[in-house]
Amino acid sequence: MINQNASPSAAAASKFGAVDELPTWNLDDLYPSMDSPRIEEDLAAAAAEAEAFQSRWRGALAQAASPDAPAGLRLAEAVQAYEAIDERLGRLVSFAGLIYASDTADPIRAKFFGDIQSRVTDIASRLIFFTLELNRIDDAAMDAALAADPALAHYGPWLVDLRKDKPYQLEDRVEELFHEKSVTGHGAWNRLFDETMTSLRFRVDTDELTLEETLNLLQDPDRTRRRTAAEALAKVFAENLRIFTLVTNTLAKDKEISDRWRGFADVADSRHLANRVEREVVDALAQAVSEAYPKLSHRYYAMKARWLGLDVLDHWDRNAPLPQADNRDIPWAEARQTVLSAYSGFAPEMSEIAARFFDKRWIDAGVRPGKSPGAFAHPTVPSVHPYVLLNYMGKPRDVMTLAHELGHGVHQVLAAHQGALMASTPLTLAETASVFGEMLTFRSLLDAAATPAQRRSLLASKVEDMLNTVVRQIAFYQFEREIHTERRNGELTANRIGEIWMDVQAKALGPAIRLGPGYETFWTYIPHFIHSPFYVYAYAFGDCLVNSLYAVYQNGDPGFQAKYFEMLKAGGTKHHSELLAPFGLDASDPAFWQKGLSVIAGFIDELEAMEG
Repeated sequence: MINQNASPSAAAASKFGAVDELPTWNLDDLYPSMDSPRIEEDLAAAAAEAEAFQSRWRGALAQAASPDAPAGLRLAEAVQAYEAIDERLGRLVSFAGLIYASDTADPIRAKFFGDIQSRVTDIASRLIFFTLELNRIDDAAMDAALAADPALAHYGPWLVDLRKDKPYQLEDRVEELFHEKSVTGHGAWNRLFDETMTSLRFRVDTDELTLEETLNLLQDPDRTRRRTAAEALAKVFAENLRIFTLVTNTLAKDKEISDRWRGFADVADSRHLANRVEREVVDALAQAVSEAYPKLSHRYYAMKARWLGLDVLDHWDRNAPLPQADNRDIPWAEARQTVLSAYSGFAPEMSEIAARFFDKRWIDAGVRPGKSPGAFAHPTVPSVHPYVLLNYMGKPRDVMTLAHELGHGVHQVLAAHQGALMASTPLTLAETASVFGEMLTFRSLLDAAATPAQRRSLLASKVEDMLNTVVRQIAFYQFEREIHTERRNGELTANRIGEIWMDVQAKALGPAIRLGPGYETFWTYIPHFIHSPFYVYAYAFGDCLVNSLYAVYQNGDPGFQAKYFEMLKAGGTKHHSELLAPFGLDASDPAFWQKGLSVIAGFIDELEAMEG
């Protein structure tokens, strides 16, 4: 039996606390091990259930929705059975994904992940007919069925949401083909990217480092060390540019084929549909942010260059710590206390839910070779609980990442009661709780600042995080738009992709940052471009939304905490307009985005005033 819950090495943990303070997750609540008999049992059960489901319901849904449907043929029963199978398959896929993320370099885990993916895909192919056939039911008939059956009405939000896909769904056999080929199509290219990225090693002086460790050095106080790390990143990215260019071109073409068959007009329309957000709302956000570049990123980085005594910042200086900033390594125990205390100050229930992640080992925090870079909160399935992955290096930004991912975790716990079909929140609102958790943590630290220097350091750190969340992510979105648009006319060379990257980044970051040789390859390591095209604007959406939301909280809105928890508990059952209405907010109003961006500008104003 493979020990999937082994503790991190002493070397990895020594800087941040005792070995047992940097937890690895305990996945027993899903399955105890890769060779657990329960896995084969669940695969067999899911296969049998899917076959029986297909036999019973295929071709019968229209009749089941009619008022004279025979006993035992109720549409609600079909949806309930579908949800149960979805939950079982979700448990299998979640476990395999988390096992794989723990060490993508391990061939045993990689094979396990690939095998589970393939078998689940085969099983799920029997279910594809269900949503397609549901959408062929006449609107009037569906409305009547929802009105007549409370059990079906429970799933009303899911059914209404599902019908938004109706104009873009294809004939059943084509949908089945798309589904089955996903394993050898975009899924295979995703896996190639992941395994390539985690296998890369970067030589910095005498050290051979992982991607996460090397990126972390871009926050090192030593400028020479930052430059050496940036050059090491550029060197290895350039050596692997051919494969990353092929992956990008292939996935962009794969998406174009799907979009063309489904009838999506714009390169990002499929993402907007999945996010249940209107294109006009995203366009207004992107325009507001890009127009604000001069008063946000351009202004801040010019100020930071002055603080560092430089005419301009080189790209390896962008995330450099400020002079006299607190650059100590923050122990894991302190990070935990900082976040839980901030959460508790807002709502004890929020802190109690977040504490479970520590107490029950729902977190994998250490840095290890082969482990997936970055951070995420995986909701798994409603009958279990989420898991959080971090690569904790003891920096202040890592503490904010912990607050961010625990915000996701709290959100996922609160929405779980909606069930497998309705717990998931569209990506635009899925970032609300995470960014709100960051804001709570930041405000708690800011209130505790003992000196003007500490306050300045905290404000600057927050501004940089917000610029990374808003300006950088919208620049990423613009980069993706150009790549996917141009790919429709043929393959892009690595040089062309680099040109687009440099142009978009220069506009976003401004003249105070010099994008030197090598930076043209830095698009290669962004996983969102590969796994979730156009996901990135969700971060900017969430940050601006939370800025407006937090202003309502600060103004003493009566019952804010209760309304906030109700918003999180709604999961995917309500549109963003319904969720924001109780707070008097409207994302379709262009002024909404200006309000959010003005918070960042206000922080920069305060920093400028401190210069004087």
